[in-house]
Amino acid sequence: MSIITMDQIAVMSVQYVHYTFDYYLDSMHQCGIKNLDLWGGSPHYCRLDYLTSSSAERKLLEMRRKAESLGMKYVMYTPETLGYPYSFSAPEQPIRDRTVDYFDMAMDDALTLGTNRVFMNSGCGPLDIPREDSWKRAVETIHKICEMAEKRGISILLEQLQPYESNLLVNLPQMKEMLNEVHSPALKTCVDLIAMEVAGENLEDYYNVLGEDTIQFIHYADGDPSGHFILGDGNLPLKEYLNILEKHNYTGIVDLEINDSIYWDDPHTSVQRSVNYLKENLLIK
Repeated sequence: MSIITMDQIAVMSVQYVHYTFDYYLDSMHQCGIKNLDLWGGSPHYCRLDYLTSSSAERKLLEMRRKAESLGMKYVMYTPETLGYPYSFSAPEQPIRDRTVDYFDMAMDDALTLGTNRVFMNSGCGPLDIPREDSWKRAVETIHKICEMAEKRGISILLEQLQPYESNLLVNLPQMKEMLNEVHSPALKTCVDLIAMEVAGENLEDYYNVLGEDTIQFIHYADGDPSGHFILGDGNLPLKEYLNILEKHNYTGIVDLEINDSIYWDDPHTSVQRSVNYLKENLLIK
């Protein structure tokens, strides 16, 4: 039996993008989910909608009280960064500065929600300029963010992307390179299992190369392997992933990132079916 239990399962709110935040909370309550990964985008919460830090704080405290009243807690804050107007590697300094400022606010937001975890991915550099130039700028920007994180006791969880999403960090060697070049104790790894499979890698590789302390979050979904599907709807070795986590004494969060537009009309069913699959087939307590 896997040591992973329902107490370690979280759900990212991004798949509820066409529903209200209250609907997401009610869905989590019905599914028995206690851990929340708040995606920082409208219509749930977007920092850009609040002109002052105090107004943002009031909104977040309200969201925190609602969650805690249902016995839930936030275990990750995931600010939206893949789209405009943010970039770690843009040639334009003002865009990179804006991204650093955004993460400065995201760290405050996370702490207000009651978590010290902030999610990050590398984004994509312009495809018409040398990749190495974008890489250097990304390293510099992420390093600045991690310096702020160190002072606040924040962990930055960096995931790898798929090639259609990024030309910077899409596999394990690039993850290792980024960790080495940023060289910050605040920077840790979220392994996205779909991106890992697309790269032809496996979870044991990540442990062998990065070590147990570095892997502190898991994006868990099924796929073929390209999609982020309901558990059981793809052909990925879901039980094997849990066995590897057990082998390495993983005590962190397993985050259901069932992020595919085919589920946006009915995200509740996608999560409920995945939770049922966990309990019935993967021996989750």
